[in-house]
Amino acid sequence: MSGAALALEVVVVFFLALFLLHRYGDFRRQHRMVLFATLLAWFLCFLIVFILPLDVTTTIYNQCKIDNRVHPKASDTFSPDNSSNSSVLPTQGVPKTCFKPWSYVPDGILPVFWRVVYWTSQFLTWLLIPFMQSYARSGGFSISGKIKTALIENAIYYGTYLLIFCSLLIYVAVSPQWHLSWYDLRTIGITAANTWGLFLLVLLLGYGLVEIPRSYWRASCHGHLQTKTYFKAAKLMTEKADAEENLEDVMEDVRTVSETIKYNHPLRKCIDTILKKCPVEYQEKMNRNMDDYEDFDDKGNPYPSKKSLVKLHKRVIYAVQRHNRTHVQWQILLDEAFHLEDVAQNETSSTHQFSHSFPSSAEPSGWISRYLYTPAVEWYWECVFRRWCYRVLAVVLCVFSAAVVWSECTFFSTQPVLSLFAVFIQLAERDYNYVYIEMACFVTIFFLCYCVYSTVFRIRVFNYYYLAPHHQTDAYSLQFSGMLFCRLTPPLCLNFLGVIHMDSTISHQQRQQTAYNSIMGSMQVLSFIANGFYIYYPMLIVLLCIATYFSLGTRCLNLLGFQQFMGENDLTSDLVDEGRELIRRERRKRQRTEDGDNRRREWRERYGEHSGRSRSTYSELKESDGSGTDTGRGQTRRDRSDKTELLQDVEPLDFNEDEPLETEDRRYAGGHYLSTSASRSRIFDDV
Repeated sequence: MSGAALALEVVVVFFLALFLLHRYGDFRRQHRMVLFATLLAWFLCFLIVFILPLDVTTTIYNQCKIDNRVHPKASDTFSPDNSSNSSVLPTQGVPKTCFKPWSYVPDGILPVFWRVVYWTSQFLTWLLIPFMQSYARSGGFSISGKIKTALIENAIYYGTYLLIFCSLLIYVAVSPQWHLSWYDLRTIGITAANTWGLFLLVLLLGYGLVEIPRSYWRASCHGHLQTKTYFKAAKLMTEKADAEENLEDVMEDVRTVSETIKYNHPLRKCIDTILKKCPVEYQEKMNRNMDDYEDFDDKGNPYPSKKSLVKLHKRVIYAVQRHNRTHVQWQILLDEAFHLEDVAQNETSSTHQFSHSFPSSAEPSGWISRYLYTPAVEWYWECVFRRWCYRVLAVVLCVFSAAVVWSECTFFSTQPVLSLFAVFIQLAERDYNYVYIEMACFVTIFFLCYCVYSTVFRIRVFNYYYLAPHHQTDAYSLQFSGMLFCRLTPPLCLNFLGVIHMDSTISHQQRQQTAYNSIMGSMQVLSFIANGFYIYYPMLIVLLCIATYFSLGTRCLNLLGFQQFMGENDLTSDLVDEGRELIRRERRKRQRTEDGDNRRREWRERYGEHSGRSRSTYSELKESDGSGTDTGRGQTRRDRSDKTELLQDVEPLDFNEDEPLETEDRRYAGGHYLSTSASRSRIFDDV
């Protein structure tokens, strides 16, 4: 199994990152370089999380060999007969039996692996992804134009960092008390990047440790979940209307520019590029109103410059993306609201069969829903078991959160060991239970990553950065998330190693370093950071958890004018009532659409076979003999004469007469309603 576990986890992590990118990104529309950079960033960050437990077990095994001071071959032997004695510590002077873990990675592989992964992620987060963000957000009409815009924006951004770094480098070179080598300079750079990441990590972790268990507990309360859905519907409708209004304004500017610049103008290619980014219905309107018979005249009215067209192109991309995203989110929110209302109605059902308001849109396809997830199973899950499962999960997550907060505040204490995760790892290390060590490390670091990454996926910054599922995330937000992951994952892993006392820089223990720590370098170069900031700053999690528990951030945003769900609040109640009315209106609209589809389906099922028989009968009549044809023609003549007589019995309406149309009730003598048009020329005005 040497190296097989490493290769297996690499494959699993790759498909996990690909699945998430497919859920949030759009493979068909977004640029290939944007997708590749985001996929690589997510893949490397998830890979660090999955491979780190293997590094821990490999380090423990190597530490055992160092303690025995014997040849590695003598300690690699494993016999089932003496496996029961592995938990007994040997007496002094007797070497311990070191058992090789099943996921052992050979020497020399992990250092190279961590070096490639770490420096690739740092290259992505500090150089490539910011450049690709500016490239994707640029409104240029050519590749060279977009590259030029991206270089200018990043030159201003990184010029400041370069100036600060050069100033510090000159200060270190001039000062006689500083004698730094290239290794020390590299360590200072890594420490600076990890310090920035740890600062942001503690903020996100303090929010996620409280909000994630609380969200699962509230999800078990059906009434609270339904009320919050109504609140979100009211806010989303406002955003949807704003997006539609913004799109209308941008399309009006595009129409004006398109009518100004004619087909033979040098900038007409730029206009055609902008029109391709517009929705189809707006393209048809603009093409219908376009007059290409007018020639370009240099002496006419002033034309917009190419720089203004670049800005307009950028506005079009943003407006169309926002409009499509809000439309898709509105449909998803409607389905969620309808489902919650169906759950509330089915809770009192005596048949224990879950019924949907709109069966055509609610029934998933596949054999799972047909044989396993039946209406009875769905009723028991939605109405009985779901709330209890969520409550149990919320309690388990709350216990994990309490353990993390306690360990973050006490991991610097080595005598006695107060960190709970360090106690668990050391107990398993005595028995060389590598499976338990890997599972404990993986569960712990996975929970930390879930608290941090889920907060990244939830935060929203004024529609400038927003991760929306169902392929609705724009390129800038995708790359921003990848950049955040690359900056947060290395300090998160260092913090985890410190919590379990595998980082000798923090625990001050004489033991072998993990391969990951060897890549990070010795933090003692900057002692005030290693002995001060890295130890005491994570204690701020306690204050952040208290602030999140009392919703201080939500209250501050609500005071600033950003409507937040506050429970017992007048503004929240008004938005909930508004959302309830919006959902009720959309339910009536969808019900009418559903009834119309059902009637058309029943009509096709009832008369589809009859129409098929009529066509077959007609073909048989054409192939029959001459006498049969003559008989059919005679019957056809009689039918036509009957229809003519029926039409002659009907009194024709004269639309030229003004007398009947000016009556008070607009009826004629027969009692039938006539058209309300005043003249014949206005009958088809609305067509």
